[in-house]
Amino acid sequence: MVKAGLDTIDQDFSSDRNDAINLLASAEFSATGPVKKDLIKTAGSNIVIVGLETGQMIPPHPEPYAVVFVVLQGEGTITSGTIEHSVKPLQLVSVRKDENRGIRCNQRMVLLGIREDV
Repeated sequence: MVKAGLDTIDQDFSSDRNDAINLLASAEFSATGPVKKDLIKTAGSNIVIVGLETGQMIPPHPEPYAVVFVVLQGEGTITSGTIEHSVKPLQLVSVRKDENRGIRCNQRMVLLGIREDV
């Protein structure tokens, strides 16, 4: 399944919520585009890990939910509404519901995405 430039891997770790998840080891990459993998789904949120190779991007697009991105590895630019944020590890960017969000990878990136469940 591909959505907004993402290859989606349906691997839900929700049943293993008592186990620690190694976030960097959970990330997957593809030469064909960014890869999003669901980690935990709850009644109110969905937590995903996104892997992007250098040069890959997710074009800015609106979504009907708010999201917070935390950069775990790499460098790039995250669009939040009309603002482009240059980001590196351990930086966080918040995007409001219905605002544009996008990611451009300058150095292989791993991001944690925490979004409202809709």
